[in-house]
Amino acid sequence: MPIGAADLTDDLALALHLADAADAVTLASFRSLDLRVETKPDLTPVTEADQGTERTLRALLAEHRPQDSVVGEEYGGALQPGRQWVIDPIDSTRNYVRGVPVWGTLIALVEDDTVLVGVVSAPMLARRWWAQRGSGAWLKALGEAPYRLQASRMRSMADASISFSDAQGWGNRRSGLNRLLESTLRQRGLGDFWSHCLVAEGAVDIAAEPELSIWDVAALIPIVEEAGGRITALDGSDALTGGSAVTTNGLLHDEVLSMLNSQ
Repeated sequence: MPIGAADLTDDLALALHLADAADAVTLASFRSLDLRVETKPDLTPVTEADQGTERTLRALLAEHRPQDSVVGEEYGGALQPGRQWVIDPIDSTRNYVRGVPVWGTLIALVEDDTVLVGVVSAPMLARRWWAQRGSGAWLKALGEAPYRLQASRMRSMADASISFSDAQGWGNRRSGLNRLLESTLRQRGLGDFWSHCLVAEGAVDIAAEPELSIWDVAALIPIVEEAGGRITALDGSDALTGGSAVTTNGLLHDEVLSMLNSQ
């Protein structure tokens, strides 16, 4: 580890402060009738709330961590040595645009390819998840005290629950996905960050996404791992840079990878 868990206290506090600031921006525009929506070159939507949230967080980081670099979905950046904050201002912009309440802001601190702190804030779900290395993963739901997360102890695929966004983007792993779905007890399309957070909670045993960018996954990594789960890319490589993610309680991970990658 680049720095010890005790040294991350201020960084986690800052990440939670950033999440408060993000919630203020995103909630102000959610379900707004005059929300401006554009289409990016990759054909995904972007709203003025996405852009405004990232600008707000970049400004706060420039004030509080001027020596750190920033990678964000809307204004760019790339992984490099040293300390970096990785921001997804609104994960699941399509839900945000349509008025579906499943969306959130993802904030992570990465140092030399290790994710040290992760925060996921979903204000319309009234839930916030966070983790710092060596201090566990936590959830604060509206009206409840924060509690420490623990992934499930499910060992049987036949009794397991899986959540994934949809069937798009799986390519030559589509048959593997079908095998995985047929092998599990329950299949739900809860989608995006929420699926992986539910694995950390122990409410779901498996989550999988075939196409992800660094800002989609960075914050999830310490939350899942500090809860006792496991997260990798679909091919078993590092989730941070692998371009996809499969999350499990750890006990099912090798079996899930085998199913997804068998022809």
